[in-house]
Amino acid sequence: MRIIGIDPGLQCTGYGVVEVADGKCTLVEGGVVRTDAEAPLELRLLSIYEGMLEVLRELQPEVAVVERLYAKYRHPQTAILMGHARGVICLAAAAASIPVREYEASKVKKSLTGSGRASKEQVGRMVCELLSLGQPPRPADITDALALAICHSRGRENAIEANRRYRN
Repeated sequence: MRIIGIDPGLQCTGYGVVEVADGKCTLVEGGVVRTDAEAPLELRLLSIYEGMLEVLRELQPEVAVVERLYAKYRHPQTAILMGHARGVICLAAAAASIPVREYEASKVKKSLTGSGRASKEQVGRMVCELLSLGQPPRPADITDALALAICHSRGRENAIEANRRYRN
């Protein structure tokens, strides 16, 4: 199974693709879609949409995974802007006929490290360990995207194992 994790951002949207076989994740590709910080919002969103659509069509994942959006009450405007970016990512996935799944940040952290309050550094170390990388990919948006993809792969493994136990 091929999974793409996507970390939405208006300036830099990270993506990470893993292939899952025999319970092991292998890195396929990681990268970013960048926008012009000086461009109007609608053109930045168009850049994200077109860039992600190109990535999705080229890498052909079976599922896309994004972080569940939540609103930080101190900065609601940031959450609204991230919602725009996330929306065009979901639109690109729909245009490429790829289903979208979402996870809360704490679930991703817990899935990789065992703690829902793990630091970015701890998550980065686990991404490296699980994908046999020497160091976390840069920028951090790629690492975050890979963490989403790995989290989804682990949920899938758990569901398969639960089905086996149920049948036996």
